Amino acid sequence: MDAAPVHDIFVIGGGINGCGIARDAVGRGYSVFLAEMNDLASGTSSGSTKLIHGGLRYLEFYEFRLVREALMEREVLWRNAPHIIWPMRFVLPYFAGGPRPAWMLRLGLFLYDHIGGRKALPATRTLDMKRDVAGKPLKPIFSKAFEYSDGWVNDARLVVLNARDAADRGAVIRTRTRVVAARRDNDIWTITIEDLRSRAIETVQARLLVNAAGPWVDHVLSETVGKNDVHNVRLVQGSHIVVRKKFDDPRAYFFQNKDGRIIFAIPYEDEFTLIGTTDRDFTGDPHDVKISDGEIDYLCDAASEYFAQPVLRDDIVWTYSAVRPLYDDGASKAQEATRDYVLKAEGGAGLAPLVNAFGGKITTYRRLAESMIEKIEEFLGKRGPSWTVSAPLPGGDFPATGYEAEVTRLKQAYAFLDPRLARRLVRLYGTRAHALLGPARSIADLGQDFGGDLYEAEVRYLVEHEWAETAQDILWRRTKRGLHFDRKQTAELEAFLRRICGPHIAAAE
Repeated sequence: MDAAPVHDIFVIGGGINGCGIARDAVGRGYSVFLAEMNDLASGTSSGSTKLIHGGLRYLEFYEFRLVREALMEREVLWRNAPHIIWPMRFVLPYFAGGPRPAWMLRLGLFLYDHIGGRKALPATRTLDMKRDVAGKPLKPIFSKAFEYSDGWVNDARLVVLNARDAADRGAVIRTRTRVVAARRDNDIWTITIEDLRSRAIETVQARLLVNAAGPWVDHVLSETVGKNDVHNVRLVQGSHIVVRKKFDDPRAYFFQNKDGRIIFAIPYEDEFTLIGTTDRDFTGDPHDVKISDGEIDYLCDAASEYFAQPVLRDDIVWTYSAVRPLYDDGASKAQEATRDYVLKAEGGAGLAPLVNAFGGKITTYRRLAESMIEKIEEFLGKRGPSWTVSAPLPGGDFPATGYEAEVTRLKQAYAFLDPRLARRLVRLYGTRAHALLGPARSIADLGQDFGGDLYEAEVRYLVEHEWAETAQDILWRRTKRGLHFDRKQTAELEAFLRRICGPHIAAAE
């Protein structure tokens, strides 16, 4: 019997950074094993504000390198995943006596337009809010606004598609798999993992360990690797509310709050508005993060300063919270802590290397992965060249502006599809929607209808190709159909998943 292989790289963490690193590394020729203790994107990476953006407010804190890199990535990511990423215009209302003077906003937006290699995205312009439809949902005190470009991303799907591409290229992706311990045997890591479904214990060997555990990165160092007195990250909670649609315009709003912080109000899933985020230090267990009453009040009050119709608690249909593992640079306020990433390596010369990833933001995940590979190359030697800048993610192999044409192509191939369902499937799966639908020739061929235009064919595809196992995975990360489900429908989906995945399946949250 052959001995188990020694992998080049073992990645701890199935968020955007871990999956991005795994994809880049395996595409260059390294052998990769990734373990995620929960579902992919079950932590920070599904709790973002869903933006591919440079970070206009980071200019205030002189984060010019980060902003420039993020601005450069907007169009790269849009080209490579036009099904889940697309341009969005943002309206920044201005009023005399506001938190930031007009000259500061103009200067910031000038830099935003010119330091990041913008080519396809339109430039900033000034709006007359008395004439532009963007002024209609707002209080009449706003006479002027600036409109600028950034991008939207389906964050959880971005993670899954990176994992899918990594697996298609040969990486081992294990979800619901906890890393129990990692020890150095000279120049090799021996990693003990536990399957949290079967409780089976297994050991895996690797030449290099990547710690991309997000909010748990320090926990991995102290409890898994065995280091003492570890403090590298500052945990900052960001919470969001989703309310019934506040406006019909496809543009989003950038609101400045009296305390100097900002929030966004963004069109969400066709029928809703997403409002967030908060910024506050977090000291608890990241598994248990949830929005507080104070955060709900803060978001409702802040948005109500701008909207003519106030945002009330009764308007809220869903909330979500996540903990961002920001690199602890000693900033005095949570909103001032750097969003840049920091990579720290140790080992080599006979000691198995470890590279830790601290901080970062979803927009720059691909660049973080490239920087991580540079660190890995120092220990394992160079393999293939960098490649992800022009490589589409699964389903994204169509032109950046080709979404409508792709919807038309799907409807021509599957004439029975309701137009809304066709658009949703292309938004989630791009060209792979054809593989999901397979030989279906009628709506009945898609199998059980769970409600909210979610059919058995889609559920089976998510289980077989995207590591989904629970109703939570499907309703709130892979599809967001949870916004349209009631308890009975959720229970029916849970029962179906138990039949096809096994009795260990947990209930949806």
